[in-house]
Amino acid sequence: MNQPFFDRLSKTAVAPDCMLVIFGASGDLTQRLLMPALYNLASEGLLARRFSIVGIGHHPRSDEEFRGSIAEALRARVKNAKAEIDDNTLNELMNSLTYIASEFDDPKTYEHVAERLAAWSKEGGGVGNAIFYLATAPNYFGDIIERLGAAGLLQEGDNGWRRVVIEKPFGHDLASARALNRRVLQIADESQIYRIDHFLGKETVQNIMVLRFANFMFEPIWNRQHIDHVQITAAETVGVEQRGRFYDETGALRDMVPNHMFQLLAMMTMEAPNSFHADAIRAEKAKVIEAIRRLSPEDALKNVVRGQYVAGFIGGEKVAAYRDAHNVDPRSLTETYIALKLWIDNWRWMDVPFYIRTGKAMSLRRTEIVIQFKKAPGVLFRDIDDSKLSSCRLIFHIQPEEGITLQFAAKQPGRKVQFADVNMDFRYADYFKTSPSTGYETLIYDCLVGDATLFQRADNVEAGWAGVQPILDAWAIKPGDLHLYPAGSNGPAAADMLLLRDGREWLSLQ
Repeated sequence: MNQPFFDRLSKTAVAPDCMLVIFGASGDLTQRLLMPALYNLASEGLLARRFSIVGIGHHPRSDEEFRGSIAEALRARVKNAKAEIDDNTLNELMNSLTYIASEFDDPKTYEHVAERLAAWSKEGGGVGNAIFYLATAPNYFGDIIERLGAAGLLQEGDNGWRRVVIEKPFGHDLASARALNRRVLQIADESQIYRIDHFLGKETVQNIMVLRFANFMFEPIWNRQHIDHVQITAAETVGVEQRGRFYDETGALRDMVPNHMFQLLAMMTMEAPNSFHADAIRAEKAKVIEAIRRLSPEDALKNVVRGQYVAGFIGGEKVAAYRDAHNVDPRSLTETYIALKLWIDNWRWMDVPFYIRTGKAMSLRRTEIVIQFKKAPGVLFRDIDDSKLSSCRLIFHIQPEEGITLQFAAKQPGRKVQFADVNMDFRYADYFKTSPSTGYETLIYDCLVGDATLFQRADNVEAGWAGVQPILDAWAIKPGDLHLYPAGSNGPAAADMLLLRDGREWLSLQ
């Protein structure tokens, strides 16, 4: 039975019995994010006693070898978070792990999965709930789902439900996203598909809905009459690392904007849903993404800045240029940084500019949303330079620290009237006891209980790609300048000009 998002305000129930089958169990995503998230859920007592994990990967290894590699990765992560691992929880989780060394395109793989699922279901009295997690390269998504369907593994009945979690990127443009949706939905129902975006598992992202819709003081000013502009930033200090082949074919725009960045945009700008059921929320998100103004080729070149990092220093350590990374074309023109200006053409947001930037190898790791309010009329302060008249900001800190800051003007002590910007800060760590999190805990749990609120529906995905497709089309004709920036900087100067020409500036990363 599905458990809508905010029906869980009073109590968090233990998830139902389930077998989790992870395709790509040998990969970085599984060791770095999925297994730590499952460990954290187990620590909270939210996983059922009959919870089984089957890992499927290319590399030959025994169950014990698989368990050993996962346990080692978990201990290292917990140590890095300056916490202590609970041996009982770890042992229980390790005992739930088994491994199948096989290829994703081999029909026998799915026969093995079916056999294990049938045996596990029989042991539990016939309950056959299963989640198939595609932690693989995107080119496997359609094939795996088709083979799951052919093996009968997606058929639901009285004995349990079947769900599929698909990682990003879902397609590489609008046409491919539509094609993949058609392919997937010929085999499984939309209610079975969970297109994951780990940004939506962050506490602050979920808190956006609470702040907007549970505090009435914000609603009257959440519109074009009171908001001057909005900034959304996702800056990373890491470079392309070992993802060179994938990234060189993808770039910052495809990798981040139609999914992560537009989902943050939608949470911030959508209308209040009729309820907190998944489809009501996702319908409102789809509406606002569909309202993003489609840029002409000329506007795309004018309002989008492409950048690529060259050699520099981050944290005192030398960082090689993107073109020197493993599996990257030495003459690559792929962007590792993107900044764009866009508009949402609806009643609430008409003519409010939204500035979005995301990049790799930057000075700080930071994801945040800035709501910049308009300045108050300066009539009371005729003798003060209008440029010094402050305008309020509301800043959502999403990572690495989660919280909200309200920045506003106050009078400095003294006989003379002088302004100073002051901050009222809310930090989750100050108010609530929080434990280390990957951002996947909420999303995995939601999938287990059947709450699709924080996952993308087919129309959400296609609306996101439709928003960036005019830019991709414009680049296909004329890609525009590629602005180089040193690793460890705040990005290319051209991105600053994107705001400066409008009399605005980015909130500093320093």
